Amino acid sequence: MAKINCIIIEDEPLATKILSDYILQVPFLELQASFKNALLATEYLRSNSTDLIFLDIHLPKLKGMDFLKTLSRPPAVIVTTAYYQYAVEGFDLNVTDYLLKPFGFERFLVAVGKVKTGGNESPKLNEIEGKKDFIFINIQKKKVKISFSEIVYIESQREYIKIVTTGKQYVPKMSTHEIESLLPANLFKRIHRSFIVSVSKIESYTAEIIEVNGASIPIGREYRGTIENL
Repeated sequence: MAKINCIIIEDEPLATKILSDYILQVPFLELQASFKNALLATEYLRSNSTDLIFLDIHLPKLKGMDFLKTLSRPPAVIVTTAYYQYAVEGFDLNVTDYLLKPFGFERFLVAVGKVKTGGNESPKLNEIEGKKDFIFINIQKKKVKISFSEIVYIESQREYIKIVTTGKQYVPKMSTHEIESLLPANLFKRIHRSFIVSVSKIESYTAEIIEVNGASIPIGREYRGTIENL
């Protein structure tokens, strides 16, 4: 399978990390570099080529759309932004897709699939299944590998989360939204503002609670539809 080379232009470290993690999970994508502003990317592109740019709009020094206008022969571009009002201008500049933050992995797949197939179809899920079955989490100045198959549930604890696995517990400093963006949506479901559970670990459930590995987890009222669709 031919690789699609790509770069990230994004000034938010967390957004860059999420995009990098998504890219690593897709076999046909190859991340070349990431840049905090468009001027650095411009310097890079003077002597290097790329197939795809993940481009934020609100960048320091040179805005994303203004940068895009400077490219005489732009590669495929996927805009990533929290501001929906720029969508029309983006499509006027022939961007491939427009990802509104925060976006999940499945939506990311749809966007990169348009680049891969020329906009005709999305990548098949079996192209990424088995590619990555773990994550690395920062815990006490170390990156700890945690397999998806070992995670039972995740609980929010203010600025920290508690990751409960079949063997032990971890308490990294991050939000449930951050960890949720790194987990496969088909394997993990948010069932409460404070809880994410592993679908494979669910033993039973009622309208109000889910039992996973002997633990009872409350179901938020707004998340009951998630459980009904399991």
